[in-house]
Amino acid sequence: MTSANQIRMPAGGASASPAGPHRAGRDSARRADNRRKWYEIIGLTTPAVLIYVMFVLVPMGFAVYYSLFRWRGVGPPTEFVGLRNYTLAFQDPIFLDALRNNAIIVFGSLLIQGPIALGVALLLNRRFRGRAVFRLLVFVPYVLAEVTVGIMWKLLLTGDGTVDALMRSLGMGGLVQAWLADLDVVIWTLLAILTWKYVGFAIILLLAGLSNVPDELTEAAAIDGASWWQIQRHVTIPLLGPTIRIWMFLSMIGSLQIFDMIWVTSVPAVRSLGASATMATYMVDNGFFARLWGYGNAVAVILFVISFVAALLFQRFLLRRDIEGAITGRAK
Repeated sequence: MTSANQIRMPAGGASASPAGPHRAGRDSARRADNRRKWYEIIGLTTPAVLIYVMFVLVPMGFAVYYSLFRWRGVGPPTEFVGLRNYTLAFQDPIFLDALRNNAIIVFGSLLIQGPIALGVALLLNRRFRGRAVFRLLVFVPYVLAEVTVGIMWKLLLTGDGTVDALMRSLGMGGLVQAWLADLDVVIWTLLAILTWKYVGFAIILLLAGLSNVPDELTEAAAIDGASWWQIQRHVTIPLLGPTIRIWMFLSMIGSLQIFDMIWVTSVPAVRSLGASATMATYMVDNGFFARLWGYGNAVAVILFVISFVAALLFQRFLLRRDIEGAITGRAK
Protein backbone atom coordinates (compact mmCIF):
# COMPACT_ATOMS: atom_id res chain seq x y z
CA MET A 1 0.00 0.00 0.00
CA THR A 2 1.25 3.44 -0.90
CA SER A 3 1.74 5.76 2.07
CA ALA A 4 -0.06 9.09 2.48
CA ASN A 5 3.25 10.93 2.32
CA GLN A 6 3.88 9.51 -1.13
CA ILE A 7 0.52 10.53 -2.69
CA ARG A 8 0.18 13.99 -1.07
CA MET A 9 0.48 16.76 -3.76
CA PRO A 10 1.66 20.35 -3.25
CA ALA A 11 -1.09 22.77 -2.32
CA GLY A 12 -0.74 24.84 -5.48
CA GLY A 13 -0.68 21.92 -7.86
CA ALA A 14 2.19 20.67 -9.94
CA SER A 15 1.81 23.44 -12.57
CA ALA A 16 2.07 26.27 -10.03
CA SER A 17 5.70 25.73 -9.18
CA PRO A 18 7.29 27.38 -12.27
CA ALA A 19 4.92 30.38 -12.21
CA GLY A 20 6.70 32.06 -9.34
CA PRO A 21 10.12 32.23 -11.01
CA HIS A 22 8.58 33.42 -14.31
CA ARG A 23 6.65 36.21 -12.58
CA ALA A 24 9.67 37.21 -10.57
CA GLY A 25 11.71 37.31 -13.77
CA ARG A 26 9.17 39.53 -15.51
CA ASP A 27 9.02 41.89 -12.53
CA SER A 28 12.81 42.08 -12.43
CA ALA A 29 12.98 42.82 -16.16
CA ARG A 30 10.29 45.50 -15.79
CA ARG A 31 12.18 47.15 -12.95
CA ALA A 32 15.38 47.06 -14.95
CA ASP A 33 13.59 48.61 -17.93
CA ASN A 34 12.17 51.38 -15.73
CA ARG A 35 15.60 52.07 -14.27
CA ARG A 36 17.09 52.25 -17.74
CA LYS A 37 14.41 54.75 -18.81
CA TRP A 38 15.06 56.91 -15.77
CA TYR A 39 18.80 56.78 -16.42
CA GLU A 40 18.15 57.92 -20.00
CA ILE A 41 15.88 60.76 -18.83
CA ILE A 42 18.40 61.90 -16.24
CA GLY A 43 21.28 61.68 -18.69
CA LEU A 44 19.47 63.65 -21.38
CA THR A 45 18.02 66.35 -19.13
CA THR A 46 20.95 66.92 -16.77
CA PRO A 47 22.99 69.08 -19.21
CA ALA A 48 19.96 71.25 -20.00
CA VAL A 49 19.07 71.56 -16.32
CA LEU A 50 22.65 72.53 -15.42
CA ILE A 51 22.76 75.16 -18.15
CA TYR A 52 19.36 76.52 -17.05
CA VAL A 53 20.47 76.69 -13.41
CA MET A 54 23.83 78.30 -14.23
CA PHE A 55 22.62 80.87 -16.74
CA VAL A 56 19.05 81.58 -15.53
CA LEU A 57 18.41 80.70 -11.90
CA VAL A 58 21.84 81.66 -10.54
CA PRO A 59 21.88 85.11 -12.23
CA MET A 60 18.32 85.68 -11.01
CA GLY A 61 19.40 84.83 -7.48
CA PHE A 62 22.35 87.24 -7.70
CA ALA A 63 20.05 89.96 -9.08
CA VAL A 64 17.72 89.58 -6.10
CA TYR A 65 20.68 89.57 -3.73
CA TYR A 66 22.37 92.67 -5.17
CA SER A 67 19.05 94.52 -5.32
CA LEU A 68 19.05 94.60 -1.52
CA PHE A 69 22.26 96.66 -1.40
CA ARG A 70 23.44 100.08 -2.44
CA TRP A 71 26.33 98.98 -4.60
CA ARG A 72 28.40 100.69 -7.28
CA GLY A 73 29.96 97.55 -8.71
CA VAL A 74 33.34 97.79 -6.97
CA GLY A 75 34.10 95.19 -4.34
CA PRO A 76 31.54 93.10 -2.49
CA PRO A 77 28.25 94.81 -1.56
CA THR A 78 28.28 95.88 2.09
CA GLU A 79 25.67 98.65 2.45
CA PHE A 80 22.45 96.72 3.01
CA VAL A 81 19.32 98.78 2.29
CA GLY A 82 16.66 96.07 2.15
CA LEU A 83 13.71 97.01 -0.05
CA ARG A 84 14.80 100.65 -0.31
CA ASN A 85 15.79 100.30 -3.98
CA TYR A 86 12.30 99.01 -4.82
CA THR A 87 10.54 101.85 -3.04
CA LEU A 88 12.82 104.38 -4.74
CA ALA A 89 11.92 102.94 -8.13
CA PHE A 90 8.19 103.32 -7.58
CA GLN A 91 8.71 106.82 -6.21
CA ASP A 92 10.63 107.93 -9.31
CA PRO A 93 8.28 109.61 -11.85
CA ILE A 94 10.61 108.58 -14.70
CA PHE A 95 10.18 104.92 -13.79
CA LEU A 96 6.42 105.40 -13.60
CA ASP A 97 6.55 106.95 -17.07
CA ALA A 98 8.49 103.88 -18.24
CA LEU A 99 5.76 101.64 -16.82
CA ARG A 100 3.15 103.71 -18.65
CA ASN A 101 5.10 103.51 -21.90
CA ASN A 102 5.38 99.73 -21.60
CA ALA A 103 1.62 99.53 -21.05
CA ILE A 104 1.03 101.70 -24.14
CA ILE A 105 3.28 99.46 -26.22
CA VAL A 106 1.63 96.27 -24.93
CA PHE A 107 -1.95 97.32 -25.55
CA GLY A 108 -1.09 99.30 -28.68
CA SER A 109 0.65 96.29 -30.19
CA LEU A 110 -2.32 94.03 -29.44
CA LEU A 111 -4.96 96.48 -30.64
CA ILE A 112 -3.13 97.69 -33.76
CA GLN A 113 -0.96 94.81 -34.94
CA GLY A 114 -3.64 92.17 -34.31
CA PRO A 115 -6.37 93.52 -36.63
CA ILE A 116 -3.85 94.54 -39.29
CA ALA A 117 -2.15 91.14 -39.24
CA LEU A 118 -5.46 89.27 -39.27
CA GLY A 119 -6.82 91.26 -42.21
CA VAL A 120 -3.65 90.95 -44.26
CA ALA A 121 -3.32 87.23 -43.45
CA LEU A 122 -6.90 86.56 -44.59
CA LEU A 123 -6.24 88.39 -47.84
CA LEU A 124 -2.90 86.68 -48.44
CA ASN A 125 -4.51 83.32 -47.77
CA ARG A 126 -6.56 83.70 -50.95
CA ARG A 127 -5.09 82.55 -54.26
CA PHE A 128 -3.93 85.34 -56.57
CA ARG A 129 -0.99 86.09 -58.80
CA GLY A 130 2.09 87.28 -56.92
CA ARG A 131 0.93 86.01 -53.53
CA ALA A 132 4.37 84.64 -52.65
CA VAL A 133 5.98 88.01 -53.39
CA PHE A 134 3.53 89.84 -51.14
CA ARG A 135 4.14 87.33 -48.34
CA LEU A 136 7.86 87.93 -48.66
CA LEU A 137 7.46 91.71 -48.59
CA VAL A 138 5.36 91.77 -45.42
CA PHE A 139 7.90 89.52 -43.67
CA VAL A 140 11.02 91.50 -44.67
CA PRO A 141 10.78 94.12 -41.84
CA TYR A 142 10.74 91.37 -39.22
CA VAL A 143 13.87 89.77 -40.70
CA LEU A 144 15.84 93.02 -40.47
CA ALA A 145 17.91 93.48 -37.32
CA GLU A 146 16.42 95.75 -34.67
CA VAL A 147 19.49 98.01 -34.68
CA THR A 148 19.26 98.40 -38.46
CA VAL A 149 15.57 99.29 -38.29
CA GLY A 150 16.13 101.73 -35.44
CA ILE A 151 18.92 103.61 -37.23
CA MET A 152 16.95 103.62 -40.49
CA TRP A 153 13.84 105.16 -38.92
CA LYS A 154 15.91 107.58 -36.88
CA LEU A 155 17.40 108.93 -40.10
CA LEU A 156 14.00 109.04 -41.82
CA LEU A 157 12.34 110.92 -38.98
CA THR A 158 14.99 113.53 -38.23
CA GLY A 159 14.16 117.17 -38.86
CA ASP A 160 13.68 117.80 -42.60
CA GLY A 161 14.24 114.11 -43.20
CA THR A 162 12.63 111.88 -45.79
CA VAL A 163 9.31 111.58 -43.96
CA ASP A 164 8.95 115.34 -43.49
CA ALA A 165 9.90 116.01 -47.13
CA LEU A 166 7.39 113.41 -48.34
CA MET A 167 4.58 114.86 -46.23
CA ARG A 168 5.29 118.40 -47.47
CA SER A 169 5.34 117.20 -51.08
CA LEU A 170 1.88 115.67 -50.50
CA GLY A 171 0.52 118.91 -49.07
CA MET A 172 0.52 117.65 -45.47
CA GLY A 173 3.20 119.96 -44.15
CA GLY A 174 0.96 121.01 -41.28
CA LEU A 175 1.18 117.48 -39.86
CA VAL A 176 4.97 117.51 -39.64
CA GLN A 177 6.14 116.97 -36.07
CA ALA A 178 9.34 116.57 -34.14
CA TRP A 179 8.66 112.85 -34.24
CA LEU A 180 11.43 111.75 -31.90
CA ALA A 181 11.84 114.94 -29.87
CA ASP A 182 8.29 115.97 -28.96
CA LEU A 183 7.51 114.58 -25.49
CA ASP A 184 3.85 114.05 -26.41
CA VAL A 185 4.46 112.41 -29.78
CA VAL A 186 7.56 110.26 -29.39
CA ILE A 187 5.93 107.21 -27.76
CA TRP A 188 3.30 107.04 -30.52
CA THR A 189 6.03 107.36 -33.15
CA LEU A 190 7.89 104.47 -31.55
CA LEU A 191 4.68 102.44 -31.44
CA ALA A 192 4.21 103.00 -35.19
CA ILE A 193 7.79 101.86 -35.84
CA LEU A 194 7.31 98.76 -33.68
CA THR A 195 4.10 97.98 -35.57
CA TRP A 196 5.90 98.25 -38.91
CA LYS A 197 8.69 96.02 -37.59
CA TYR A 198 6.72 93.22 -35.94
CA VAL A 199 3.40 93.01 -37.79
CA GLY A 200 5.06 90.71 -40.33
CA PHE A 201 5.72 88.13 -37.64
CA ALA A 202 2.04 88.13 -36.68
CA ILE A 203 1.03 87.78 -40.33
CA ILE A 204 3.30 84.78 -40.92
CA LEU A 205 2.11 83.15 -37.69
CA LEU A 206 -1.53 83.61 -38.69
CA LEU A 207 -0.85 82.31 -42.19
CA ALA A 208 0.61 79.18 -40.62
CA GLY A 209 -2.56 78.83 -38.57
CA LEU A 210 -4.72 79.34 -41.65
CA SER A 211 -2.94 76.48 -43.40
CA ASN A 212 -4.34 74.15 -40.71
CA VAL A 213 -7.95 75.19 -41.28
CA PRO A 214 -9.64 72.29 -43.15
CA ASP A 215 -10.83 73.23 -46.64
CA GLU A 216 -13.84 70.97 -46.17
CA LEU A 217 -15.31 73.29 -43.56
CA THR A 218 -15.05 76.42 -45.69
CA GLU A 219 -16.33 74.58 -48.77
CA ALA A 220 -19.30 73.24 -46.82
CA ALA A 221 -20.09 76.74 -45.56
CA ALA A 222 -19.87 78.11 -49.11
CA ILE A 223 -22.22 75.38 -50.38
CA ASP A 224 -24.68 76.37 -47.64
CA GLY A 225 -24.70 79.89 -49.07
CA ALA A 226 -22.34 81.68 -46.67
CA SER A 227 -20.49 84.67 -48.05
CA TRP A 228 -16.72 85.04 -47.86
CA TRP A 229 -16.98 87.36 -44.85
CA GLN A 230 -19.40 85.00 -43.08
CA ILE A 231 -17.02 82.10 -43.64
CA GLN A 232 -14.13 84.07 -42.15
CA ARG A 233 -16.20 85.29 -39.21
CA HIS A 234 -17.91 82.04 -38.23
CA VAL A 235 -15.48 79.38 -39.42
CA THR A 236 -11.95 80.60 -40.06
CA ILE A 237 -11.41 83.11 -37.23
CA PRO A 238 -12.77 80.81 -34.47
CA LEU A 239 -10.43 78.06 -35.65
CA LEU A 240 -7.57 80.59 -35.52
CA GLY A 241 -8.23 81.18 -31.82
CA PRO A 242 -5.24 79.16 -30.50
CA THR A 243 -2.84 80.80 -32.97
CA ILE A 244 -4.13 84.29 -32.12
CA ARG A 245 -3.73 83.64 -28.39
CA ILE A 246 -0.17 82.36 -28.84
CA TRP A 247 0.69 85.50 -30.83
CA MET A 248 -0.89 87.69 -28.14
CA PHE A 249 1.23 85.99 -25.50
CA LEU A 250 4.47 86.44 -27.46
CA SER A 251 3.61 90.04 -28.30
CA MET A 252 2.80 90.88 -24.67
CA ILE A 253 6.04 89.44 -23.27
CA GLY A 254 8.11 91.03 -26.03
CA SER A 255 6.49 94.43 -25.47
CA LEU A 256 7.18 94.29 -21.73
CA GLN A 257 10.86 93.53 -22.34
CA ILE A 258 11.39 95.76 -25.40
CA PHE A 259 14.82 97.40 -25.34
CA ASP A 260 16.91 97.49 -28.51
CA MET A 261 14.47 99.27 -30.82
CA ILE A 262 13.69 101.92 -28.19
CA TRP A 263 17.34 102.36 -27.24
CA VAL A 264 18.57 102.87 -30.81
CA THR A 265 15.68 104.97 -32.11
CA SER A 266 14.92 107.31 -29.21
CA VAL A 267 16.88 110.42 -28.31
CA PRO A 268 18.77 110.04 -24.99
CA ALA A 269 17.67 113.47 -23.72
CA VAL A 270 14.02 112.66 -24.39
CA ARG A 271 14.42 109.21 -22.90
CA SER A 272 15.94 110.64 -19.73
CA LEU A 273 12.75 112.68 -19.25
CA GLY A 274 10.66 109.52 -19.39
CA ALA A 275 8.84 110.30 -22.64
CA SER A 276 10.35 107.36 -24.53
CA ALA A 277 11.76 105.25 -21.69
CA THR A 278 10.74 101.67 -21.02
CA MET A 279 11.55 99.53 -18.01
CA ALA A 280 14.45 97.91 -19.85
CA THR A 281 16.00 101.21 -21.03
CA TYR A 282 15.44 102.73 -17.58
CA MET A 283 17.26 99.77 -16.04
CA VAL A 284 20.29 100.22 -18.31
CA ASP A 285 20.36 104.02 -17.90
CA ASN A 286 20.19 103.92 -14.11
CA GLY A 287 21.99 100.65 -13.47
CA PHE A 288 24.79 100.47 -16.02
CA PHE A 289 25.57 104.07 -16.99
CA ALA A 290 24.83 105.62 -13.60
CA ARG A 291 26.71 102.72 -11.95
CA LEU A 292 23.90 102.16 -9.46
CA TRP A 293 24.14 98.39 -9.74
CA GLY A 294 21.94 97.61 -6.76
CA TYR A 295 19.21 99.92 -8.01
CA GLY A 296 19.51 98.55 -11.54
CA ASN A 297 19.14 95.00 -10.24
CA ALA A 298 16.01 96.04 -8.34
CA VAL A 299 14.51 97.38 -11.58
CA ALA A 300 15.45 94.12 -13.32
CA VAL A 301 13.67 92.13 -10.61
CA ILE A 302 10.58 94.34 -10.96
CA LEU A 303 10.60 93.78 -14.72
CA PHE A 304 10.90 90.04 -14.22
CA VAL A 305 8.08 89.90 -11.68
CA ILE A 306 5.75 91.93 -13.90
CA SER A 307 6.51 89.72 -16.92
CA PHE A 308 6.17 86.54 -14.87
CA VAL A 309 2.84 87.55 -13.34
CA ALA A 310 1.52 88.66 -16.73
CA ALA A 311 2.53 85.32 -18.25
CA LEU A 312 0.86 83.37 -15.44
CA LEU A 313 -2.37 85.36 -15.70
CA PHE A 314 -2.45 85.04 -19.47
CA GLN A 315 -1.87 81.30 -19.25
CA ARG A 316 -4.49 80.91 -16.51
CA PHE A 317 -7.30 82.79 -18.23
CA LEU A 318 -6.56 82.62 -21.98
CA LEU A 319 -4.19 79.73 -22.72
CA ARG A 320 -5.59 77.22 -20.25
CA ARG A 321 -8.02 75.61 -22.70
CA ASP A 322 -5.39 75.36 -25.43
CA ILE A 323 -2.86 73.78 -23.06
CA GLU A 324 -5.37 71.30 -21.65
CA GLY A 325 -6.50 70.38 -25.16
CA ALA A 326 -2.90 69.62 -26.14
CA ILE A 327 -2.43 67.15 -23.28
CA THR A 328 -3.45 63.62 -24.18
CA GLY A 329 -3.79 60.52 -22.12
CA ARG A 330 -4.85 62.31 -18.95
CA ALA A 331 -6.30 60.20 -16.19
CA LYS A 332 -10.04 60.55 -15.80
